[in-house]
Amino acid sequence: MLPATRPLLAYGQGRSYGDSCLNDGGTLLRTAGLDRFISLDDATGVLRCEAGITLGEILRLTVPRGLFLPVVPGTKYVSVGGAIANDIHGKNHHRKGTFGAHVRRLELLRSDGQRQQIGPGDPLFAATIAGLGLTGLITWAEIELSRISIAAIRAEAIPFAGLDEFLALSDESDAQFEYTVAWLDVFSRAQRGIFFRGDHAQGSPSAPRIRTSVPVDVPLVNGATVRAFNAAYRAAQKVGGRSRLQHWDPFLFPLDGVGRWNRLYGRRGFLQFQCVVPTREALAELLRDPPPSPLTVLKRFGGTKSPGLMSFPRPGFTLTFDLPNHGEETFARFARLEKIAIEAGGALYPAKDACMSRESFERSFPLLPEFARHLDPAFSSSFWRRVTR
Repeated sequence: MLPATRPLLAYGQGRSYGDSCLNDGGTLLRTAGLDRFISLDDATGVLRCEAGITLGEILRLTVPRGLFLPVVPGTKYVSVGGAIANDIHGKNHHRKGTFGAHVRRLELLRSDGQRQQIGPGDPLFAATIAGLGLTGLITWAEIELSRISIAAIRAEAIPFAGLDEFLALSDESDAQFEYTVAWLDVFSRAQRGIFFRGDHAQGSPSAPRIRTSVPVDVPLVNGATVRAFNAAYRAAQKVGGRSRLQHWDPFLFPLDGVGRWNRLYGRRGFLQFQCVVPTREALAELLRDPPPSPLTVLKRFGGTKSPGLMSFPRPGFTLTFDLPNHGEETFARFARLEKIAIEAGGALYPAKDACMSRESFERSFPLLPEFARHLDPAFSSSFWRRVTR
């Protein structure tokens, strides 16, 4: 690589909701051209591929072979490099931990031209997993896949009311099911929600629905529409029945069925707040006066230690709010939530953040000084400069 006159940052699919994938005034290294499969061993389930390949492209190749990615987030339109750089988590964190826990090896291209092959046990590997793309350019990675029986999920949707019922369902479901997550109706005083759980299963699921797209920016998300959506969504889950066989795609990636769904928030877009807190008491405090979020997601993380120095998941509860971007009003709401989470000993997720303070960043990631020793001096991001200067 040539000496950089401006800060560098790898850019995959740009699916981070905040500024961790942005580099204002710098140079973005687009990785979409790193799109080759290098090898796949059907016997061991080990895949080697370049970092620009998306998770969806991997699944198209591997599912017919009875192999599945061990960890996926809420969208399949994420590059392998982005999945590693943010050490993504999914609905099966209680079973499989984070994406980085299944990376066996990767190649890192540093700005001085060195290509380093690194794996677990190497300090640079620990810094690169969840390293926000700041240790260099990931060129390829080797991932250990999971075996599945068929491309179906036996899914259950269970209505609940209140945190006690959520906790009881988590205790029962985490022990029995691969995937668990809950949706909350923030307008419900009883804290009603739907608890989703599922497992890979034998059967013949119907094909994924045809993908639609929102054609224009139209600000439809407000208090009235969120109330109406929540009531309709809760009713639809009840009508759908407690247990059904689904294709894996709509179960794991429900929002991928609607292209450019972010346009429903209007031209100013939306902001997401995602935190993890260690206790039920902290979770209850966050939900005492929740923002009017149309998509509020709750999950209990497992105890598996993440491999990255800067990995976000840790034992506790992760809670996500989405809000239309109304500027200072939205930032003020998030600042209140941020204070609750950090004072409870929790953390905020850099991949979803747009406004956390430097103090909150440092308290979220106590291994930050050790991580900083492995930074590539030519790499930076808008997020990094915001929370470290």
